[in-house]
Amino acid sequence: MGILRYCDLGTVGYAECAEFQQKLVELRLDDKIEDTLLLLEHNPVITIGTSGGRENLLIENSRLKAEGIELCNTNRGGNITYHGPGQIVGYPIFNLKDHGRDAHLFLRNLEQVVIDFLSGQGIHGERLPGLTGVWVGEDKICSMGIAVRRWISWHGFALNIHPNFAHWALIHPCGLVGRHVTSVDRLTGRSMSMADAKRSIVENVDNVFGMEPAPIDRKELFEIAGEAL
Repeated sequence: MGILRYCDLGTVGYAECAEFQQKLVELRLDDKIEDTLLLLEHNPVITIGTSGGRENLLIENSRLKAEGIELCNTNRGGNITYHGPGQIVGYPIFNLKDHGRDAHLFLRNLEQVVIDFLSGQGIHGERLPGLTGVWVGEDKICSMGIAVRRWISWHGFALNIHPNFAHWALIHPCGLVGRHVTSVDRLTGRSMSMADAKRSIVENVDNVFGMEPAPIDRKELFEIAGEAL
């Protein structure tokens, strides 16, 4: 059984976190860290992946600035999505050589983590044919997009717990016109703490990937990486 180091980074900026992930990818390539899962919330940001385009952004850049929302192009897979407070973002820095050497299988396993998490909240999450992520009925609850470098993964998933739905209305989520998003709190009618949600995510990563979870303090991880966010 492999070790899963997981770290709660709190709330961090998107671009800064992307740079930090690249540093961790280098460390994982050199076996200086074990498989590591970053759990966090982002400041409001709209990101456009490698298959995305600005045609799915429904407002002008000037209004984004007025709303306090960043716009970032990114090298993850997928189209356009939103990140912000009330959404758990998970970035697994994993060596896929230990997880089947298959990026598609890795995505399916990440989806299973979320499906199992939702099941624990009494929510029936599922995959939809031809689409990445996790859905409840016709509504998306979790977006996914990864990048892989020499079998090391980065980027990951974004699960809606209680996000700002007004911000979601500014895009066609994942480039899908007419689709909507939902959240854990909206579906259950009760408030789930982010701390409880993160703990449950770690447990389900453990179950799906067969790993032994071990927390790593944010300060310790920064010291290993040689930089901080």
